[in-house]
Amino acid sequence: MEFEEFVLVASVTDLAAERRARDHADAVEFRMDLSEGPQSDVESYDGELPILATNRAAWEGGEAADDHARLDALAEVAEHPAVEAIDVELRSLVSGEADEVVGRARDHGVSIVASVHDFETTPSTMEMRGKLQLATRRGDVGKLAVTAHDRSDVLDLLTVTDQLDGAGERVATMAMGEAGRHSRAVAPLYGSKIGYAPVESEDATAPGQYDLETLAGLVEQLE
Repeated sequence: MEFEEFVLVASVTDLAAERRARDHADAVEFRMDLSEGPQSDVESYDGELPILATNRAAWEGGEAADDHARLDALAEVAEHPAVEAIDVELRSLVSGEADEVVGRARDHGVSIVASVHDFETTPSTMEMRGKLQLATRRGDVGKLAVTAHDRSDVLDLLTVTDQLDGAGERVATMAMGEAGRHSRAVAPLYGSKIGYAPVESEDATAPGQYDLETLAGLVEQLE
């Protein structure tokens, strides 16, 4: 995945759900940290959509507690032909803990999404811009998910997204929570390269997500 254009990703905890995602998604995000047997699931995958593998750390909203084992598992699946991108937390990239993951991903032509999440606030525009700029230097796409409390938070996020896209950076942004829900539909208009949605609304992996069919329809109507 090059992420030159917007990529709509179906977030799944079971790769068997890929069949139900094909009509609307460009790829599937496999949440390894929410799966009982993630590595074997990837090995047996025979779906059509490429995989964006995520093994989210507990300290960034996921359920993978052991950083060493978490990153080893991510490095292992990066070698599978169906895995075309991996998500790595910016903190792990900056600290050097993810160097092995990055090296193996690069060896296999796998793109890296460098991600940052804020589950409490929307930082200042300066702080958001700084985080995204650092993320784009560490990965092929810099991803920032914030928590919006009002419309001005969303406006700030979209402003930063537009600025960085205009500067030629590849970013993926979204505002979590009800106040930011609409950002998932409109962010692609401002340059966001990735959108995330569960196949069914009850399977949401982040606050404020639309279901896949709904988000696909909204993005298409707004193009």
